[in-house]
Amino acid sequence: MTSARKAYRASILHSIADPAEVGIEASYEYFDDGLLIVSDGQVEALGEAESLLAELPAGTEVVEHANGLLMPGFIDTHIHYPQTGMIAAYGEQLLDWLNNYTFPAEREFENPEHAAEVADVFIRELLRNGTTSALVFGTVHKASVDAFFSAAEQRNLRMIGGKVLMDRNAPDYLTDTAESGYQDSRELIERWHGKGRLHYAVTPRFAPTSTDEQLASAGQLLHEYDGLYMHTHLSENRDEVEWVKSLFPQCSGYLDVYDHFNLLSERSVFAHGIHLCDDECQRLAQTGSAIAFCPTSNLFLGSGLFNLPKMEQHGVNVGLGTDVGAGTSFSILQTLNEAYKVMQLQGAKLSPFKSLYLATLGGARALRLDDRIGSLAPGNEADFVLLDYHCTPLMQYRMQQARTLDERLFVLMTLGDDRAVRATFAAGQCVHQRD
Repeated sequence: MTSARKAYRASILHSIADPAEVGIEASYEYFDDGLLIVSDGQVEALGEAESLLAELPAGTEVVEHANGLLMPGFIDTHIHYPQTGMIAAYGEQLLDWLNNYTFPAEREFENPEHAAEVADVFIRELLRNGTTSALVFGTVHKASVDAFFSAAEQRNLRMIGGKVLMDRNAPDYLTDTAESGYQDSRELIERWHGKGRLHYAVTPRFAPTSTDEQLASAGQLLHEYDGLYMHTHLSENRDEVEWVKSLFPQCSGYLDVYDHFNLLSERSVFAHGIHLCDDECQRLAQTGSAIAFCPTSNLFLGSGLFNLPKMEQHGVNVGLGTDVGAGTSFSILQTLNEAYKVMQLQGAKLSPFKSLYLATLGGARALRLDDRIGSLAPGNEADFVLLDYHCTPLMQYRMQQARTLDERLFVLMTLGDDRAVRATFAAGQCVHQRD
């Protein structure tokens, strides 16, 4: 469903470039008294309210929002929807955490009714936190993907997801085979890829849980259909990295495994990438592949600290991922709070405007969707969020002391959470309204 012309008057901010490439001042556009005009689900115009209001056709509804900020919808480049019900499970280390919590939770998704229930909770939680697009893991079950895409389609969301491929080193109740994984994925691709605003991602869980035959069939899928994504994990945990070396002795490193099976492309997104060497970073940049920076889960599981400056140095596309359920919040604002701390621990800086970029335009670029989402450029899809400067008494009081835009933005990203999201819009339609 699309919308008739409607205008939103508020303070408006969006990224237009990466601060690492153009400097902070040239990386964003801000209108203290701005107007966003939306028509038929797309951004028709953006600019100063005074000038655009004079040109607005008679009868156009204008909605005014005080004490807040209008921004593009947030983009989550790595999240597991089947883990919604196990978020905040006691951490331990990655491999123990998978066996003790993750795999048992995912077993339940063989039941389509359970999958549909969780998919609805998951989508609602994303929208409640201002996230309008996400790259999403399902489970090994086809029903999990059908449920996710059905819930996203009902709300006309720009979403990407896929069935997990996993034919070894996992419980028998969660494994497929190279052939069944290939056939199930083909069926799901033909049912969902390109339908409305949906895209399919070929999704090997991570290298240790797929045989050579399965990784080869995943590469085959990517060459059989246009525009598919590839979504997996990479170098999250040091024990995991060593495990990969023992399983694939023919490859020079973790990334080389995916390269060997033709899984690197401009639509490949790797979660984490904490323990990467310079050669691997260079290879990611050369192929146009992207990394999802997942600060809350990396800290929660003790995996390590993501080196964002190193990625910038090599020109690697980076998006932001909550990584629920190892991640501890659906909130991109809270995820940015943790990202700032990760940089501080390494003696590096993360400006509020770089954070804005990672959460919006940077995520869109990582997903090769920046011609559609991630900014409020005219012609883009009207996915946006209204944030409330006065959402809590503390936030309201703190904002009285803020003197500059970057200070207000930093307060939002430090103190903000789902309560800061006043409303969320997808393709011009309100899909969440805070009570």
